[in-house]
Amino acid sequence: MNTRLLKSSLTCVVGAVALAGCGSSGSSSSTPSTTPAATTSTPAATSAGTSKVTLQADSSGGLMFNQKSLTASAGTVTIDFENRSTTPHNVTVSDSTGKILGSTPTFTGGSRTLTLKLAKGTYTYYCSVPGHEAAGMKGTLTVN
Repeated sequence: MNTRLLKSSLTCVVGAVALAGCGSSGSSSSTPSTTPAATTSTPAATSAGTSKVTLQADSSGGLMFNQKSLTASAGTVTIDFENRSTTPHNVTVSDSTGKILGSTPTFTGGSRTLTLKLAKGTYTYYCSVPGHEAAGMKGTLTVN
């Protein structure tokens, strides 16, 4: 096979993989949630050093989450993220320096889970689809 053709093919494959999603640790579930929208979420205690919070994208396709702030306990933090809309979204978490700590894949319909080990502090969660964070699709995660 021609070297130039091989390099071109490899570049296309790498590009396609990069565009496939924001990937991190995440799992898929399509169980709909009936949790009403709220302004904050407190962690559900699952066991020592772990907590779970829930987050939803606007089901009508708006560029917003149902909550602007989340609270969790230090240790293993699980974010259950649901996107019932046809607009692709993800949830990405970064620290105070802007370093990305993890992200769900970008998806439409269904839900994904992001699990991170987090120390006490303040983190930002946002949708990293271009333009979504700038439109206000972000919030603060406080870990106590």
